[in-house]
Amino acid sequence: MKTIWHNTKISLDQLNEMGGTTMATCLGMEFTEIGPDYLKMMMPVDHRTVQPYGLLHGGASAALAETVGSMASGLIIDPEKQICVGMEINANHLRGVRSGYVHACARPLHIGSNSHVWDIRITDDQHKLVCVSRLTVAILAKR
Repeated sequence: MKTIWHNTKISLDQLNEMGGTTMATCLGMEFTEIGPDYLKMMMPVDHRTVQPYGLLHGGASAALAETVGSMASGLIIDPEKQICVGMEINANHLRGVRSGYVHACARPLHIGSNSHVWDIRITDDQHKLVCVSRLTVAILAKR
C-alpha cells in the first residue's frame, strides 16, 4: 500500500520529541506506530487523565484524539508551505477505563487540499472500544 505521508522518513522518536512541553507530554501520550495510512498513540490512565470517579476523563480522550489526528495531518502536508489546525472534534465515550493504557488509531476519512477528516478509535488494553472520535483539520497556507 502506498503511504499517505509527505515525510516518509520520520521516526517514532522524532514524533515523540516534537511533543516537548505540550499537553501530550503532560498527559503521558506516546506515539507507538506509523502505518502507510494510519498513526497510533497511547496514553496512560492515571492521576493525570482520570476524573474524580477514577474513570478516564472524556477530555483526556478528546485530547488524545486531537493530538494523534492533528499530528497525522501534520505528516501529510508540506510543512514548508502549509500549517494545519483543528476545526472541530467530537467524541462518543463508550466504555469506562480505570487503569492501564488507552490506544488511539487515526485513519483518514478525507484528505483534501483545504481540510482533512480523521476517524479516531480509542481502545483499552483488551482492545475494547472506549471512544470513537472524528476530527476535522483545516489546511492553511503558511504565512
